[in-house]
Amino acid sequence: MVMNRREFIERSGCFALGFLAARSDFTGTSLNGLFLNEQEEYGYGPLRKDRKKVLDLPKGFSYKVISKGGDKMDDGFYVPYLHDGMGAFPGPDGLTIILRNHEYRFGNPDWVGPFKGKKKLWEKLDKDLIYDTYPEGKPLLGAVTTLVYDTKKKKLISQHLSLIGTLNNCSGGATPWATWISCEETCENSGDVCLRNHGYAFEVPASVNPGITKPVPLKAMGRFTREGVAIDPKTNIIYQTEDKTDSLFYRFIPNNPEGLTEGGKLQCLAVVGKPQLDMRNWKVQRIAPGEVFDVYWIDLENPDADEDDLRLRGYAKGAARFGSEEGVFYHDGAVYFVCTNGGTDAKGQIWRYFPSSYEGKPQEKDSPGRLELFVEPNDPKILDHPDQMTVAPWGDVFICEDGNDDQYLVGITQQRQFYKFARNALDDSELAGVCFSPDETTMFVNNLKSGMTFAITGPWTKE
Repeated sequence: MVMNRREFIERSGCFALGFLAARSDFTGTSLNGLFLNEQEEYGYGPLRKDRKKVLDLPKGFSYKVISKGGDKMDDGFYVPYLHDGMGAFPGPDGLTIILRNHEYRFGNPDWVGPFKGKKKLWEKLDKDLIYDTYPEGKPLLGAVTTLVYDTKKKKLISQHLSLIGTLNNCSGGATPWATWISCEETCENSGDVCLRNHGYAFEVPASVNPGITKPVPLKAMGRFTREGVAIDPKTNIIYQTEDKTDSLFYRFIPNNPEGLTEGGKLQCLAVVGKPQLDMRNWKVQRIAPGEVFDVYWIDLENPDADEDDLRLRGYAKGAARFGSEEGVFYHDGAVYFVCTNGGTDAKGQIWRYFPSSYEGKPQEKDSPGRLELFVEPNDPKILDHPDQMTVAPWGDVFICEDGNDDQYLVGITQQRQFYKFARNALDDSELAGVCFSPDETTMFVNNLKSGMTFAITGPWTKE
């Protein structure tokens, strides 16, 4: 959800079946066929209070703060604050490479960026490596950093700046070809404040070698208030979410997956036989969890428009409308995505899309993809404004909340059973950027407000 994050910034100036614990005494609460057990039957047991008052976790799990805002990095720059979306990749010698967004917005103080407000630091940079600046020449501070982590030794090896000069780098997505796509959650136009348009995706290689990527906006993928992307490795089609209360769900069919600057086709999702279907369920639950729709895809022209109107043009052509899409992740033949404001009380939904066996090909009209409302509990005690997400290698969905009270990391099994996995015990910030190491031993997650990245280990159960 965008609201709490923006409130903070204003104040500061700135994959498979779910697993079950081995218990037989079910005493949970049922709501719309979904269960949240007070004794965490479907998870890892009750949360235990952290003596350091940072992160509450179940018994047997522990966290380590592996990176903090303000730490000096190996390239001489500083870890920016506002830690947001992340992706993890296999590196050499069993190492894990993590790429992390930093959601700088206009109004944030300079010290939240990688230069700590020091002009002499940004003046070291080749200007071709800075996407955009203020009129006076100071770089915009939206960024991506790269962390190299050893999961066996539980040790951070290095970290460096890998993208700079962007804006509102919220979430993104990992590609099968070992790059991170960082997304700008804005449609800021060039003018008095900045020199270039924003609202793009940028691709950053996952590399242990220090260096800043030359920023190239992927304009054919569309210019809109983008939240995240997920890629189907079978087709290399890129699915994209949009963080607006009247958002569309997009897909991009690249001409060359490993050369995204070479263009492709941008489309938006529509429901067969039900043009302009409202998927939000606001006030009245017209769509029930488990309900499935056949879909088709509408071509979108002029993806790099000056106006933020892609969603309006797509809706006029019959596209389905969603409520503030956030995290998105591909797992085991399905694309899961979050709508933080969906549901009768606008507390959140999770959808999943099953691509056609002919996805992106002419034959898909005879064998269309299917869209299912996965969960919509309509109870903030179960799920309160879901935001970023991942799917564990063994199939459980993990959701970062951005709600109004305590901020949890919520687990959901494939049987649609809910449990609390972690609680932010430090402050009122959302958790963000949840992802797993390639060796499946470690969960990484951020505290956005305090600028911390955690590595969580413990008895992950796999079926």
